[in-house]
Amino acid sequence: MSPRHILYLIDQLDTLEGGAERSLWLTTRLLPPERYRATVVTLKQPADPNCPRQFPCPVRVIPLERTYDIRALHGAMDLRRLIRDEHVEITQTFFESSDLWGGLVAKLSGCPVLISSRRDMGFRRLTKHHAAYRLLSSMFDRIHTVSDAVRDYTIRQDGVDPGKVITIPNGVETRRIQPPAENGHFRSHYGLEDASHVVVDVTTVRQVKGIDTLMRAAARVRREFPRVLFLVAGKVLETQHFAELNNLLSDLQLAANFRFLGGVEPIFPLLNICNVFCHLSRSDGLSNALLEAMACGLPCVVSYAGGNPEVIEEGRSGFVVPPGDPDLAADRIVTLLRYPDCARHIGERGRQIVNENFTAEVMVQRLVELYDRLTNAA
Repeated sequence: MSPRHILYLIDQLDTLEGGAERSLWLTTRLLPPERYRATVVTLKQPADPNCPRQFPCPVRVIPLERTYDIRALHGAMDLRRLIRDEHVEITQTFFESSDLWGGLVAKLSGCPVLISSRRDMGFRRLTKHHAAYRLLSSMFDRIHTVSDAVRDYTIRQDGVDPGKVITIPNGVETRRIQPPAENGHFRSHYGLEDASHVVVDVTTVRQVKGIDTLMRAAARVRREFPRVLFLVAGKVLETQHFAELNNLLSDLQLAANFRFLGGVEPIFPLLNICNVFCHLSRSDGLSNALLEAMACGLPCVVSYAGGNPEVIEEGRSGFVVPPGDPDLAADRIVTLLRYPDCARHIGERGRQIVNENFTAEVMVQRLVELYDRLTNAA
């Protein structure tokens, strides 16, 4: 039998730093080629043309500015032709426009299996999205969530049958992690020679990610470790918020202790030369960056957001703090920097958890099992 065809439909594909985009990239690379082949469709012209080129499968663009104008109708016809002509058996959607517009088009085009991938706690949704998700929830054959927190939110908010919702967490491609000894040149590359300790967050720059809380925590940590350096690795997605963060940087007099690196790829060499990972997001589904940091053996301090507490064993593999609490976050960071042996044991426990439960191979294996069940039933 020829491989079954999966269509992955995602709102935009500008970077591989986002959790959904990175998980999609890993999935298309690790799918068993003798059983499944993939096509990716994005609803926005990528700002960075290099991003789609990194995928091992065809990536097509069906531009969509609105879901209700004449261009949306033409886009729907293009998507319908793709599904029918290419014999697509599974459509999996990511984010609101792909879920609601794309999912409906796929269902009406006769695609046998429709899966919605939910990866956050709805912070992007507008009022119209909440209503549409409730109205159209029955059209999805399965809803894939990345954590039990997202699963509970989806069932409660969208009125979904719990039997239709399955949790498959994100995964990390651990085999791409190099030993720390091979990454020594990165300290000079990023100008870290004068730093006594390095605390890192890997996240896109947007208000929901809590970088302002991280800055306030950094100001408190600096009191005990004057040469500590905080790094944020990730692209700026909200320019106005980035300007506000730079003003806060000046107000806190943190210029010597806090640095924005922009996008960093590959990320593992940078993580391997840091002492602590700290991610204080106001909302998460399940942070990919958290799993990557744990895979590198970094002790982690994260906010109690989405599925992050499902990964951390409090005090054993990291620390969880309330969102918007820089004082407690700073206290946990200081503890890890003050007691390096304890930090090392915590980091090793985190690495063990990822290797046992959160590898990319485990993630894709569970997805393939889901695809097999649904296509066989269809």
